[in-house]
Amino acid sequence: MRSTSGDKDGSLLGAMDMTVTASGARELAARIASPLKTAAQINARLDGLGYLVDRQSLYERLRGHLRTSPDIARAISRLALQRGGPRDLKAVGQGLEAAGVAARLLREEAMGLPDELAAIAARLEGPAPQIAIELARAVVDEPPHLKRDGGFIAEGYREDIDKARALGADSRKVLARLEATYVEATGVKTLKIRHNNILGYFIEVTQANAKPLQSPPHDALFRHKQSMANAVRFTTPELTEIEGAMATAAERALALEQEVFTELLRLILSDEAALAKAAAALAELDHVCGLAHLAWTEHYVRPEVDDSVSFDIRGGRHPVVEQALRKGKAAAFIENDCTLGRPTTLAPAGFDEQATGRLWLVTGPNMAGKSTFLRQNALIALMAQMGSFVPAKRAHIGVVDRLFSRVGASDDLARGRSTFMVEMVETAAILNQATDKSLVILDEIGRGTATFDGLSIAWAAVEHLHDVNKSRALFATHFHELTQLAGRLAEVANVTVDVKEWHDEIVFLHKIKPGAADRSYGIQVARLAGLPRGVLKRAAEVLARLEKNNRRAGAGGSTLEDLPLFALSAAKAEAQAAKPATVSAVDVVLAELKPDDLTPKAALEMLYRLKELAAKG
Repeated sequence: MRSTSGDKDGSLLGAMDMTVTASGARELAARIASPLKTAAQINARLDGLGYLVDRQSLYERLRGHLRTSPDIARAISRLALQRGGPRDLKAVGQGLEAAGVAARLLREEAMGLPDELAAIAARLEGPAPQIAIELARAVVDEPPHLKRDGGFIAEGYREDIDKARALGADSRKVLARLEATYVEATGVKTLKIRHNNILGYFIEVTQANAKPLQSPPHDALFRHKQSMANAVRFTTPELTEIEGAMATAAERALALEQEVFTELLRLILSDEAALAKAAAALAELDHVCGLAHLAWTEHYVRPEVDDSVSFDIRGGRHPVVEQALRKGKAAAFIENDCTLGRPTTLAPAGFDEQATGRLWLVTGPNMAGKSTFLRQNALIALMAQMGSFVPAKRAHIGVVDRLFSRVGASDDLARGRSTFMVEMVETAAILNQATDKSLVILDEIGRGTATFDGLSIAWAAVEHLHDVNKSRALFATHFHELTQLAGRLAEVANVTVDVKEWHDEIVFLHKIKPGAADRSYGIQVARLAGLPRGVLKRAAEVLARLEKNNRRAGAGGSTLEDLPLFALSAAKAEAQAAKPATVSAVDVVLAELKPDDLTPKAALEMLYRLKELAAKG
């Protein structure tokens, strides 16, 4: 799913990911990793996807609502593990709201709604509506990360929390109201409620106004606390109670919020199964809407999937390479057909019966597109069986039970495996496990060892795939001798990647055509890679000698051992090619010589001088 470097960019997942939620992206990755193997299930998914593709406005509205949906699955998981916070409560509430909206949008299309989408709508409506209502009432719009921070319960949800907060936040107003009450009760206009760090809160009046507070009926309420030169201080049970409440107001409010958090958590967990189903349904809906958007924007088509052994792709494209070319503003991707086995419909354009077989041998130069062709067909099969539309004009695919791939070159030094050993281990797994329902792509089997050993292994592997496994297979190779198998094995066909030669250069056309390549163009590709001219010149000489003697070998000509391959090394050839031409002393004198100005005696002397210079070299 990811590129060889481990990044999402440049991978199938990166090319297909049009989801708008994290849970939808996870669902896409899971479906890519676990394609289906039952035609009925695959077509059920394709029915739901096709329904949305035909209704662009519907899936765009759904995507718009899904963008506001948080990751409800992760939130529920954290809450269930007692590791959640207020934001997880809010996420569950918002997720349920988005689920309700999505369900209504789908139900509006109730006429002809496919089973796949109808099942998603049913799960979205599963949780009790009062959970979403209760969470919307209880939790503020922007709750803190941690419940210990408090302040996440909305105002008006619980009266006792509001009072506790009021004591903490509006203490001046509470004291001002109490002070006004005492002034009115005693008639003492100078009565003030004050505070210091020693006494805390107290009531202070002047000495002249202290008597009414110490006389009946007020002496039962006001208790003397301290006398000073100009003032007398009192307290009351109510002031003492308010002072205590103010001191613990924040702690009490936080404790009450913790109680509410526990109640809301219990409410969520009481319907956890339905909530989990709704979360999964949201992920699936986002994933399907993303695939619909992908199909619409990239012009993908619905594949025909059944239980046959057909593999008939018309105008197939590589989903990752196509997007990369577009981003790089390069030439458009060249589409290709691929028919493994007898086509159930008309033969692909440009192909005849000789190019029709269950196993294709793909030849052509490096950089021409052989590996891309192999991989794009494997990816098309994978996309079809995960329930996606595919990058092609038409596609008919018999369900693949297993997809085998042996491409690239890598070693495993930690386990003591060379590149060739890794290649052989993977090839062995394919030949031992592939069936007639499998799809196999093999790229350059046998290249990691001696030529004749590699050719022999590749030859035997093709025969085994044809006679024993009977799999649908694409086999790319540079062993041109393998193309003879097309005339010996009934279900083997030769195809090649078309190229054109122009002034000793090659132009890659990236088009698959029937037949076999007559040469590999290795030296031309090496020139494109920037090999030194001396190396290329020497390689061309060696190649010409090898080809000449190979043609003569059957008539008793010289063998490889007779070739003077090392008469002139590539390094020496390059050095000579790069070495500037030296100018001799004779050349210098001749360049300056003017024959018409010489007398007979001077001409004779010049002749002797040139002879002397030539002798010195």
